Amino acid sequence: MANEILVTEEGYGKLKAELEDLKGPVRRRIADAIREAKGHGDLRENAAYHEARLNQRRNEQRVAELEKALQLAKIVSRPDTQGAHLGSHVTLLDLDLADEFAVKLVGSYEGDVAHDLISITSPLGGALIGKIAGDEVDVDTPGGKHRYRVIGLTQL
Repeated sequence: MANEILVTEEGYGKLKAELEDLKGPVRRRIADAIREAKGHGDLRENAAYHEARLNQRRNEQRVAELEKALQLAKIVSRPDTQGAHLGSHVTLLDLDLADEFAVKLVGSYEGDVAHDLISITSPLGGALIGKIAGDEVDVDTPGGKHRYRVIGLTQL
């Protein structure tokens, strides 16, 4: 299927948990906020009501997005290859900055640079697929071209 969304088993679980939270406790909190705001009178000039309705629309959009993602999700298990793949932990040396850091390769819905979760569809993630310790990759980033060396790889 061309529209598959590749995810790790852990990532699938997180998406499912987020969906359950949005459809349960978050929906209830928003409904409560709407009910309370309606009690304040005229809805045309009721900022609390308009904010609650905006939150409701955002929540429902995210619910629809997650439901679609879970329908299209394909959990990828560990391949028989030795190179980096979805779910691998990769330790890199930035050859330009002499800086060492570690990332985990994840699916596009799991990517979160702030938590060192790099999507395999990103320039760095894509460049690392199939690489082993000692390999070097050139990656075009918003800050310019960077060169990295894989110095460690943990398969999951």
